[in-house]
Parts: sequence; structure tokens; C-alpha cells
Amino acid sequence: MTTFVADGGAAKAANAALVARLERLPVTRRLTLIRVIVGSATFFDAYTVLAIAFAMPQLVDEWNLSPSQVGMILSAGYLGQLVGALVFGGLAEKIGRLPTLLITIVLFVSMDIACLFAWGGTSMMIFRFVQGVGTGGEVPVASAYINEFIGARKRGRFFLLYEVIFPAGLMFAGIAAYFLVPVFGWRALFVVGLVPAVLTIPLRWLMPESPRWLAAKGRHEEADTVVRKLEADATKQGLPLPEPVFRPVDTLPTARSDWRELFKGIYLKRTLMIWVLWVSVYMINNGLVTWLPTLYKQVFHLPLETSLAYGWITSGVGVVASVICALLIDKVGRKRWYAVAFFVATVPLLVLTALGATTATQVVVLAPIAYAILQTISFSLYLYSAELYPTRLRAIGTGFGSAWLRAGSSIGPLMVGLIVADLGIRYVFTAFAAVALVGGLVTTVFAIETKGRVLEELSP
Repeated sequence: MTTFVADGGAAKAANAALVARLERLPVTRRLTLIRVIVGSATFFDAYTVLAIAFAMPQLVDEWNLSPSQVGMILSAGYLGQLVGALVFGGLAEKIGRLPTLLITIVLFVSMDIACLFAWGGTSMMIFRFVQGVGTGGEVPVASAYINEFIGARKRGRFFLLYEVIFPAGLMFAGIAAYFLVPVFGWRALFVVGLVPAVLTIPLRWLMPESPRWLAAKGRHEEADTVVRKLEADATKQGLPLPEPVFRPVDTLPTARSDWRELFKGIYLKRTLMIWVLWVSVYMINNGLVTWLPTLYKQVFHLPLETSLAYGWITSGVGVVASVICALLIDKVGRKRWYAVAFFVATVPLLVLTALGATTATQVVVLAPIAYAILQTISFSLYLYSAELYPTRLRAIGTGFGSAWLRAGSSIGPLMVGLIVADLGIRYVFTAFAAVALVGGLVTTVFAIETKGRVLEELSP
């Protein structure tokens, strides 16, 4: 149940004024710095997620792991991320975006150290699960935080140029693995993952709290202070600062977050729709990107270096596709982009099924195409999720949605392991094509368009 402050009218007016001032802000150096610092944490979050995939070809030999054990280890991190997304989304609504981000970074860095000392499949699975709790909390909270600084016209491009850092981190995991694993072994990947520890310093002392979150908690003076600093930055840099335009949006006064509101009114359909999108796209993409290096080595018997290089190709084309999406999605729109991408991605997956996926060449050409197309959805869903909910629900709504990301990410690797063991590799791509088709249909029927609209207008 939503709880309002006593003077609802005054709070509404203050919130409306704050929104108008935020909407007119240009992209200043301070906002760019915020994107860089938070993006750096997200970069290593992504790196940490995928490092295990590139360590796995060596771990299979060292620990004599079966396909089902490999699937369990790969899925453990995603199950932890599911827990983290649920827990830290709610925490960010209560204590703020920045304190929550600090906790998540400390958690996934400490478990990165633990992974260095894993002695077998079971210990690695446990450490990866706990590490996933931290990584699962970081991205949805960071996404809510970034979204809350930027106006409607620039939001898609600004946010997605930040979000590109996630597929870049995935790609970096492949590069690091190619050069480090054959020479120094799989533990070298987890040594690199310790870098985010230094990010806690600027995150703690140089970053302002989200003014939208502060206002939603009734802390209007603190919110005003943050916005004044941003306005002063624009003036100092000679950037245009037009008069604020007060839009007729129903900005609610201070309210208490209540997760049950996700399933009421206009938010019920949005919640169910975004959950399906999260599950569909991540079931496919994380099933592909985490398993492909191992499949190249175990199924097609390629050398370790070649398997890692082929795995990197998948991540690399995903980054290119993500940049293209970031530059164009404000023009194309979220709903149209997602529907087309889901349907088009079924083509290379069905072609692989028809060919039988009998050679590594077929897989390394067609699988990255499907991955790249779907990567434009997976990396931008944080933007779309944050646009679907009001400030009082943004972090928790994004967290709940991305929890289904983790569920899909857990199911994907497990499904690949089971299908490869029982039916063969070609049927993996059949299953993924079916999932992409479901995602496209749900997008076409139930998604709403959010491009160019003020957050408070979309979600009162």
C-alpha cells in the first residue's frame, strides 16, 4: 500500500519542479563521469559473469567434469544473481542507490578471491553462487541510478552507451582468457576480476545520490542540492540550460515502495511482459555464450586456443551490435526493435538446425549472428525495464525483472548440457529458435513504446 506525506500537494509540486529541471539538463562532464564510474563497475560485473565460461575448458580436464556438472557450475552464478536481483532491488529503494552499489561490489569482489582457491566442482559452484548474489544486485541498481539523471530525449542513447560496457566486459573476458589461460592457467582470470575493488573509492566519495530517489523519500533539500550542482556544471561548461518546462504529469508525492504494486493496475501487464522478455533472451544468449568455448573443444575437438578464440568472436560481434543499437534505438523505438530482433534471430538458429550443426565452422558463423541480434535486446532491457516503473518501484521492478534474466541464464546452460548429452547439438538451436519466437510474439502483443517520454509521464 502506498503511503503519502501529509502535505501531498506541496510534495507533488516539488517533485514536478524537480522533474522539469532534470529534463532540461544537458550531458555535463559530471554526468559523463557518473556513467564512466558506474560503467566500470558494470564492465567487471560482466567480465566476472563470463570468466567461468572461458576457464571451463581447462577445468573440465583438470577436475574431470561431466556435461551436467559443467551446466551446474555455469548455472550456479546465475541462480545467485537471481537472489541478488531480488534482494538488492528492494534494498536500493530503502537505503539508496549508492550504498547498495557499494555492498554489491564488495560482495562480488570477495567471492572472486574465493574462486581463486576453489579445489573442485562443488566448491566452485558454491563460490560462484555467492558471487552471483553480488553481481545480480549491481546491474539493476546501477541501471535505475543512471536512468534517473537523464531527460527523456537523451535517455536511450546516454543510458545504452553506458550499458554497452556490459557486452564489452563479456568480450574482454574472452580476450583475457585467450592470452592468459594457456600461459598462466584459469586462475589468472579471477585475478583480473579483483580490479573493481578500487572502484569503491570514487563510488563512495565522488558520486551524488539519485535526486529522483531523494525526492521520492521526501528529502527535497538534498535532491535540490544535487540538481543545483548539475545546473552549475552546465553553466560553467557553457552548455545551454533552457527554462524548465512543467509537463502535466501526475508526479506522486513521497511514497513507500511496495513490491505488490508491480502486480496492480497498469503495472501488472508490464511486469509479466518484461519477465517473459528477460527469460527468453537470456535463456538463449547465456546458453550460447557460456557453452560455446566448451562445445568447440569437447564436441568439435578444437585446440584450447582456437576454442577460446571462437568463443571470443561471439562476444565481439555482440559488442558491435550493441553499439549500433545504442545509436539507433531512440529513433527506432524499443517495441519495434525488440519484435524485429526476436523474429530475425530465429533464422540463423533454424539454419543451424537444418544443417545439423555438424562442423565448428557452421556454428562459429551462424551462432554469433543470432547472439549479436539478441544481444541488442538483452543489453538494453535494463533501459526498458527502468522506463516501465515509477521512482518508488524502479529499482525493485528492474531487480524483479532481471531476476528472471538470472532464471533464464540458469536454464540456458543447463538446457544445453542436457540436450547435448541426450539428443545432440543441433537440437540446442531448435529449442533456442522456439524461445526467440515466443519472445517476439509477446513483444508484438503486449509491449508498450517508451521512446521520448518522460519517466513520470510513463509511470505515475
